[in-house]
Amino acid sequence: MMNMRIDSFIRRMIVMVVGCLAMLQAQAQQQDQVPVQDQERREVMIETSLGNVRIALYNETPQHRDNFLRLVESGFYNGIAFHRVIYGFMIQVGDPAQRDSTVEAPQVELHKVPAEIVYPQYFHKRGALAAARESDAVNPERMSSASQFYIVYGKRHDDAMLDKAQRQLDKNTQGQVTLTPEVRDEYKRVGGTPHLDGQYTVFGEVVEGLNIVKDIDWVQTDDQDRPLEPVRIIRASIVK
Repeated sequence: MMNMRIDSFIRRMIVMVVGCLAMLQAQAQQQDQVPVQDQERREVMIETSLGNVRIALYNETPQHRDNFLRLVESGFYNGIAFHRVIYGFMIQVGDPAQRDSTVEAPQVELHKVPAEIVYPQYFHKRGALAAARESDAVNPERMSSASQFYIVYGKRHDDAMLDKAQRQLDKNTQGQVTLTPEVRDEYKRVGGTPHLDGQYTVFGEVVEGLNIVKDIDWVQTDDQDRPLEPVRIIRASIVK
């Protein structure tokens, strides 16, 4: 009788475990069915010496998103200075050689990220977060830097300026990238850097602190586009 009760108990436990596994699998499948664009975006707060910038990362560029989150979580960006700032264009950061010597460098592996260019859904509008990379001459696959990124400030464009940008795009992309009416309208209303479209991976955007991006973009720089007074990332952290 004792053995029968034990066998019955074991069977009930097996049924319960199988049921739980089925529920977990169903939940995972349901989550997978949510369209990528409807999935909640991860967000990162970048605290700089001039103020805070909050950015949202696109789910449609998962390799860039995950690499960026990995570096943020490791503390990689803490203490690194913006090393390339071009007025009316963009601000660039992420070179580990620009780290404050008083901030300990984390032990983290760096590797290039395959291009995830999602144009025209994502383009170089004002506030766009994009990955820096080496030129086409040495990097025809347009793989992104392991750690360097830039935030676009740019300028508002009129039709003549956009037509000029389109001619430059035709030359650089062999006519494969076209500024759609929707994209052109955004550049007229918001601003940005259209001549980069379709050639660099845009993987997020500023959701708070665009005024801080402007402040950094407007700092005085030397003839190598390096700020005369260092502007640093004090801390980057995952907030969502």
